[in-house]
Amino acid sequence: MMSNRIMCISSAAVALCVLPAVGQTITEDYKLLRNFGVMHDNFGDVVAIDDGIVAIGASSVSSNSGAAYLFDAATGSLISALQTTSGTPEDRFGYSIAIDNGIVAIGAVTDSDNGTRSGAAYLFDASTGEQIVKLRASDGSYDDNFGCSIAIDDGFVVVGAYKDADNGEDSGSAYVFDASTGAQIAKLLPEDGNADAFFGDSVDIDNGIVAVTAQNYIDGSAYLFDASTGAQLFKLLPTDGEADDQFGHDIAIEDNIVAVGAPRDDDNNTDSGSVYLFNATTGAQVKKLLANDGGVQDRFGRSVAIENGVVAVGAWGEFDDNGAHAGAGYLFDVSTGLQITKFLASDGEEFDHLGISIDIDNGIVVAGADGDDDHSNGSGAAYLFSTPDFCPADLNVNGVFNFYDVSTYIASFISNYPLADLNNDAQWDIFDVDLFLDSVAAGCP
Repeated sequence: MMSNRIMCISSAAVALCVLPAVGQTITEDYKLLRNFGVMHDNFGDVVAIDDGIVAIGASSVSSNSGAAYLFDAATGSLISALQTTSGTPEDRFGYSIAIDNGIVAIGAVTDSDNGTRSGAAYLFDASTGEQIVKLRASDGSYDDNFGCSIAIDDGFVVVGAYKDADNGEDSGSAYVFDASTGAQIAKLLPEDGNADAFFGDSVDIDNGIVAVTAQNYIDGSAYLFDASTGAQLFKLLPTDGEADDQFGHDIAIEDNIVAVGAPRDDDNNTDSGSVYLFNATTGAQVKKLLANDGGVQDRFGRSVAIENGVVAVGAWGEFDDNGAHAGAGYLFDVSTGLQITKFLASDGEEFDHLGISIDIDNGIVVAGADGDDDHSNGSGAAYLFSTPDFCPADLNVNGVFNFYDVSTYIASFISNYPLADLNNDAQWDIFDVDLFLDSVAAGCP
């Protein structure tokens, strides 16, 4: 736990101590609410943001038929409420949600077109609110829960079905679809699939690589696949994983980095939580992230997202600031693994669960708080935050670039310390030095 100690780096050439990050300011812009709310609607349980549009699911609305809503990130105003053309009670439409390039992807985990609780997913036009296509698994069947997770990027849609039974009961699977046509491209199964693995519990996709977790609450794992061929690339495991860490509760991938949450890791006390970073090209673990002020039952890592070298992490159980399980969010620098800042809801209260879901795009963070009670007990909310200007060369994240950052880098490089592995390839070479020099040349805000 870094908040109460100093991290020291030493080598034959230089010895120094790096002070813990002091944090930078993050601004709360808007609180997002519907015009109405009902107890335990699950509004804010899942969130997504892309190109100035925020998508929020509320899977318990209207007798669990579910709903989804789009908001303008610039103004906080509601754009539209999305409705299916074939939805029925108990479909849980809005159980999962994603958005990319003007298309909103939404899971309806208990839709029954292919059998009770077989599941379905929908694509909508974000600008018009019109339904484009309904997605179903070609081999969907009873209790698959297709739509439990969803992701979309660059023309691909990935949908998890964590209770599919191809490799045994509740072994799970994931499917890849063409976002333009709705055609199924591939079905993803792990090479070592087995019963009760819950493969497909969380999914993400970036640049043609699909990331999928198998989070069975005992000894979870994660996998990478080629979106076009369905071929497995790597299996990801933490170097210090233990039973019941819930490794794989959430996953995110961007720019060759995979972030995997383990919200019941115990490094900072029981169920304090952690996040692991992996290199998508090699499958190697490159960093482990811990909150500077992590504590018992924070569930740090319940939600994760990555954008432009910044990892956003939700800790829905955090209670040091706004009461029991009020929740909090954190930002970390991918290259250094250091905490940039911690953020809270301005009106946070106990059991709001801020950070139950999280996403980040273009410097804006959206964090769900499904326990907020502005309209009714547990009616839910979401918050928008603007991230601070961040200087990659400021290695100790104190808002200033100076001699101490250069010394820190030199010492880290000589000692093969992860702080200096700026391209996260588990090697310390000229490519890392070039990246550091580039960040110095770019200057700080």
